[in-house]
Amino acid sequence: MSQELRHAGCIAPLVAALAQGKIKPGPDTALVVVDVQNCFLPGGSLAVAKGDEIIPLINRIAKSFQNVVLTQDWHTPGHISFASSHPGKKPFESIKLPYGNQILWPDHCVQGTEGAAINKGLDIPHAQLVIRKGYNPKVDSYSAFIEADGKLKTGLDGYLKGRGIKSIFVAGLATDFCVAWSATDARKLGLDAYVIEDACRGIDTQGSLATAWTNMHKAGVKRIQSTDLALGV
Repeated sequence: MSQELRHAGCIAPLVAALAQGKIKPGPDTALVVVDVQNCFLPGGSLAVAKGDEIIPLINRIAKSFQNVVLTQDWHTPGHISFASSHPGKKPFESIKLPYGNQILWPDHCVQGTEGAAINKGLDIPHAQLVIRKGYNPKVDSYSAFIEADGKLKTGLDGYLKGRGIKSIFVAGLATDFCVAWSATDARKLGLDAYVIEDACRGIDTQGSLATAWTNMHKAGVKRIQSTDLALGV
């Protein structure tokens, strides 16, 4: 095979991808994989239905990203977001806390437990950062960027800025909570944000999934599928 043909064979997939309008992840983009932890998978204390189905897809998507960040819910025992911390309350009820409304959850992702561990099926050895959130016992933190009080930051925005990242692509669990809050806060902080819908799964309690998509759209978050990405190019 001639050098010209070999070269053409290399660039043909890229040309085809660009011609189809697919998005090619570059050095100024990052994949943020949200909370793929045992507690959120089938059999876990706060399992997201079919949450395990996204793991192979996320593994495949991640191979096309130079920059990958993982997040990890990391609660203290007796966290304020746990229904068990509020006598007489049940999971999925809402209460008013100093920082706003809070849905109460079953105990989950308690620091150092097996439930809090990132699932072993997630195979992204080149991920550069694992950022933990929700470790403040008095404030919940769905977002990878800002705690639920809207004030305290995790530091992720500074890390991404330091790395020259301008756009993030979000996958993981759950679409209507930690994924949505992370994507929306990314927009507030000046980043372009894409949510890869088929690489996420939602909880959908009290209409939360539809509300989350509405809020993300208003914030300028782009809703895409994995097929919109130029993978393996």
